[in-house]
Amino acid sequence: MQSLLDKSNIHSEELEELLREREEGKIDFLLVDVREDMEYKMGHIKGVDLLLPTSSFGQWAEKFLEEHKEKTVIFTCRTGNRSGQVQHIFKQHGLERAINHAGGIVSYRGEIAK
Repeated sequence: MQSLLDKSNIHSEELEELLREREEGKIDFLLVDVREDMEYKMGHIKGVDLLLPTSSFGQWAEKFLEEHKEKTVIFTCRTGNRSGQVQHIFKQHGLERAINHAGGIVSYRGEIAK
């Protein structure tokens, strides 16, 4: 069976499972929210490691790629659209283990932090 961390897209139930496994120390990945600061403050998935808004993508993308090229990175946003675009760009530039959280926070039923 294919590992969830080997997929290009994961759904909310799968992300919940991955976050549980990471909390138990079984796996490692970076969860990056690419929404804007205001959206993030209204509520975000508990377990997000970084908030990197797409509006400032040009300011953080190159450094992020350099620092995290060897990591598994899951991108999330409101619906999965922006995170999918960010994932696609990073995959084109060598971040092979970039995963999109399809459905985004609107489909997420796990714990939300504020």
